Amino acid sequence: MRKRKRKIIVDKKLRGEWAEMVFMARATELGIPVSKPWGESRGYDLVAGRPGRFVAVQVKSTTSTLEPGWICNVRAGHKPYPPNSFDFLAAYVVLEDAWYIIPEEEVRGMENITLHTGSSWAKYEEYREAWYLLGNRDEDKGIDLQACAEEASESAASESFGVGEGSFDRSEMRPGGWKP
Repeated sequence: MRKRKRKIIVDKKLRGEWAEMVFMARATELGIPVSKPWGESRGYDLVAGRPGRFVAVQVKSTTSTLEPGWICNVRAGHKPYPPNSFDFLAAYVVLEDAWYIIPEEEVRGMENITLHTGSSWAKYEEYREAWYLLGNRDEDKGIDLQACAEEASESAASESFGVGEGSFDRSEMRPGGWKP
C-alpha cells in the first residue's frame, strides 16, 4: 500500500488541534493512556501516563523548513512558556510524520527549536520517537480504579431518600428543591 501524502492544514489553530489528535492516536497505538484536560488555560495540552506517573504534554507541530531542517515554535503567544508549564514537548514534523518527545528542561526559555532530522546538527535527534519517556502500558506503577453503578429503581430511591412510595420527585434531590 502506498503511503498517502499529507495535506497541510493552513490555519494554525486548526492544525494544532489536528496535531493533538494525531498525538493521541499515536500514543494510544503505543499503549500510552492519554487524556485531554478541559479548557485551554494551562501550559499543556494533554496528560499522558497512568496513576502515579502522569506527565503534562505540550503539543506543537511544524511545516516550516529551515535548511537543513524544520523550525518549531515553542512559545505561548509571543513569549516562552514559564518554567515547569509542562513536562514534555511533543513536536510533530508534519511532512516527515516524525515526533520528538523532548523533556521541558531541554527547551526551557526558548521561543523556537530547530529539528535537523538526519543531520549532524541534530541536537534533538535522541528524542525522535522517544515515546518511552511518557511511559507505557507495561509499567507497574500506580493503580487502576474501575467502578460499576446500577440505576436505582423508584422504590429503592424511595427507601434511600425517605420519600413515600409513588411520590418520588427528582427535584427533591436538588438543593432547596430547585426546579428548572
